[in-house]
Amino acid sequence: MADRGEQIPVTRVIAELPAVVPFVAPEAIERQRGRPIAVRLGANESAFGPSPRAQEAMRAAVAQSALYADPESYELRAALAAHHGVSMEQLVVGCGIDDLLGLVVRTFLERGETTVTSLGAYPTFNFHVNGYGGRLVTVPYRDDRNDLEALADAANQHGARIVYLANPDNPSGSWHTADDLLAFRDSLPSGCLLMLDEAYSDFAPAEAIPAIDAEDPRVIRLRTFSKAHGMAGLRIGYAIAPAETIRTFDKIRLHFGVNRVAQAGALASLADTDYLQSVVAAVAEGRRDYERLAQELGLAALPSATNFVSIDIGGVERARALLAALAGEDVFIRMPGAPPLNRCIRVTVGTPPERAQFAVALHRVWPTIQVE
Repeated sequence: MADRGEQIPVTRVIAELPAVVPFVAPEAIERQRGRPIAVRLGANESAFGPSPRAQEAMRAAVAQSALYADPESYELRAALAAHHGVSMEQLVVGCGIDDLLGLVVRTFLERGETTVTSLGAYPTFNFHVNGYGGRLVTVPYRDDRNDLEALADAANQHGARIVYLANPDNPSGSWHTADDLLAFRDSLPSGCLLMLDEAYSDFAPAEAIPAIDAEDPRVIRLRTFSKAHGMAGLRIGYAIAPAETIRTFDKIRLHFGVNRVAQAGALASLADTDYLQSVVAAVAEGRRDYERLAQELGLAALPSATNFVSIDIGGVERARALLAALAGEDVFIRMPGAPPLNRCIRVTVGTPPERAQFAVALHRVWPTIQVE
């Protein structure tokens, strides 16, 4: 047998990173437990699925799966441009926001340069920064919201190249007003890019969405079809940025990454505004259900402008115990990973039957949680 030789070394940046599992998927939990999850409310997916028009368009696109997708996503970008009142040259389509986060980090962050984000915010940004050799500075939440003043102070103190902010936020569900966001942008140091993740914008009040000139070089906005459009499994999102930035992305983006079926579904979904409005209304009703459920148990739900609600359980160990107890009922939810929000559980808004099942399970196990 031939000698395989020594292991080929990986880069020093990667070798020095700890091994992590960013998200334990519900499928992995099912494999570990040897039985299916009955109620899947932990991944902020849409319980209402894609629109019927999107499903029809995707079924038709499957017949052309032998063909590569349009690498320019031309039709979708044209529709998005009309939808947002920007030019096609100010849009790039990617494989969900996760892909776009990496694209931005690769483009704007030199090895050793600093980024700023909230402690406990969406971790995929952190993985990209660490993986490309950047330096990450985190700022704690204040009053269960992103602390804009502290984020700006950290960016100025450390000379940050990128600040990542989700508005509305995951995992808190909180949001800031457009005026606050514009003031925050203006408070960042010169040469600092604000990466504004608006994945949950479809659920947010109008005053949470700032009017930002697409040619403003200080801001890149990120959107997705994973949430309100119900297409998380298809991995498709987009960024709005100055045309020069988009041209720069074209140097390194994965040109054939967004598949034909996803493009067809996103295009049809964007046009099905009635369905999208029905989903937003159904999610708002579900949030109210969770608020009432929390009150019934003497708990409090954090205000949310997303498709999930975080419920204050009163302590980290108590939240962990409740997660485990609900898992025993075959209910999949999650809890935030960093203080102060890790005293909470986070529950996706399900369909009315799913919410009813969750309520029954929560009523059953909550009295058994004795952790102080």
